[in-house]
Amino acid sequence: MSTQKGMAEWGYELFMERWRERRYGLAREGDAGKGVLPGGFAPCLVTLFRLLASRDADGAREPVPLWHLRALARTGHLARAAELAFTISDEPKQGEALLALVEEAAGAGDLLGAQALVDSIRVRDCHDRALVALVPAWARAGGLARALALAERVRYPHNWGITWALLAKALADTGDFRGALDFADRAVGSASSRVLTLLLDVATAAGDHVRAGDLVDRLEDLARFHGPGGGGHDRAEPRPLTAILVPEVGRGDLDRLDALLRRPGTSPLYPAVMVDVLEAAAETAEADVVLALAERTQTLLDACSPTSWHADDLGTAAALMLARHGHVEWAMAFADAMNAPHRRAGWQAEIVGELARGGDTGRAETLAHAITDRRARARALIAVVEELARRGETDRAQALTRAIPDLWARGHALVPVVEELARRGETERAEALADTIAFRETRDRALFVVAGLAAPSDARRLAARLAALGGWYGITGLLEQLAPQGITAVTDALTA
Repeated sequence: MSTQKGMAEWGYELFMERWRERRYGLAREGDAGKGVLPGGFAPCLVTLFRLLASRDADGAREPVPLWHLRALARTGHLARAAELAFTISDEPKQGEALLALVEEAAGAGDLLGAQALVDSIRVRDCHDRALVALVPAWARAGGLARALALAERVRYPHNWGITWALLAKALADTGDFRGALDFADRAVGSASSRVLTLLLDVATAAGDHVRAGDLVDRLEDLARFHGPGGGGHDRAEPRPLTAILVPEVGRGDLDRLDALLRRPGTSPLYPAVMVDVLEAAAETAEADVVLALAERTQTLLDACSPTSWHADDLGTAAALMLARHGHVEWAMAFADAMNAPHRRAGWQAEIVGELARGGDTGRAETLAHAITDRRARARALIAVVEELARRGETDRAQALTRAIPDLWARGHALVPVVEELARRGETERAEALADTIAFRETRDRALFVVAGLAAPSDARRLAARLAALGGWYGITGLLEQLAPQGITAVTDALTA
C-alpha cells in the first residue's frame, strides 16, 4: 500500500527513476574522476574506451549488441556492422538487425550502402520493410527514379499502400505536390488508417480540399467500425480521429467534435481520442477553446461511470489542460470529482506543474509550498524548478531546490539547472553544480548533460570522467558524437 501511495504522490516516471537511482547509492567522496584525461584529447579518449571495453569483454565473445551495430552504421562503418550482423545465427534476428542497419545508414545519408545491403536480407518480410524504408529516403534526396524502382520491387500487397503513401508524403514535404498527389492515387484504395492519415496530410498540404474531405470521412468510418485505432493503425502515429480533430480544434473549429458528441452510443469519439484532443489543446489552443473543451469533457464524463478508467483519464487530461491555462480552481474541481482521495496530492502536484509550464511560475511556487504531502510537494517544486531553468532563471531555480524536502529529488531538480548553465556556455559552473548532487547516478546523469553541451575538449574530458566513474557502456553516444572513430576501436576490443 505504501508503494502504491508513493507512486501516486511521485507519479510513475519520477517514482521509478527515484527507485532506480537510489539503488546505486550516494556518490562516494574522492571518486570524482577529475584527474582522468585532463587535456581532453580525442585519441586518448578513444584509447580509454578501448581499454575499458577490452577489460569488460574479457574473452567472453558475446555478440556485439544491436545498438552498437547501429552506432557503427551511423558513423560510416556500415560494412563492419553488416559483417557482424551476418554472424547472427538466428535468421529472423539477423533479418531484423540488417533492417535496422539499412534504416540507420539511410538516415545517415549512405543511401547507396543501404540499398546494397537490402539485397543481402534473406528474410522476406524484413527485405520488404527495408525497401519501404528506402523509398521515401531516396525521394527526399532527389532520387525519385530510384525511389520508384524500389517501390515497384515491394513484394507483399499489404506493404503497397504504405509504400506509395510514404513516397507521396516525401514528395509533398519537398514541395512537389503534383507528383505527391499522383502517387497518392496509387495508395487511395488502402483501408489502413496509417495510410489514410498520411494521404490526408498530403491532400491538406497540396490544398486539395475535396480529396481531404473524402479522406476525413473514410477515417471517421474506420474509427466507427474498428475502434479508436482504426484498421492497421500504427501506435507510433496519431489515432485516425485524433488526426482529424486536433487540427480542427487547433483552429477553433469544434463543429465535428460537437456532431460526434451528439451521437451517443454510435459515435466513434472514444474517450482516448478526447484525451488526445485535450492534451493537444493544453499546448496550442486559445483560452476560449480551452473553456469550451472543458465543458464538453464534462458532458462526456456525465456519461461515464465515475469509477471507470475512462473517467480518470478524461478528468486528468481536462484538469491539466485547465491548469496550463491558469484555471486552477476548475482544474482541482475536475480532480476532486474523480473521487480518489488517495491521489489528491499527486493531482495537486501535476496541476502545479502545468500551471508553471503555462508561465505562472510565481503562483505555481506558492501552491507547491502549500501542498502538505512531502512527496507531492517535492514533485511540484521539481516542476517549478524545471520551468524556471527552461526560462533561463537559473539563480531562482537553484535557490528553490533548497526547499525540496527529499534528498534525491533535490538533486534531480538540479539537473535542468545544470543543463541550462551548460547551454549558456557556463561549463565550469554547470560541472561544479552537478558535483553537489548527492546520489551517484543522478550526478552522472547531470555530468552527461554537461558533456553533451560543452566545447569539444571539455566534452571529451567529461566523457572520460564519466567512463571512469560508471563505465563506458552507457555513454557510447558521447563517444559517437566526440570521436566517431572510437566506435570501431570499441568494436575491435569487443570482438578480439
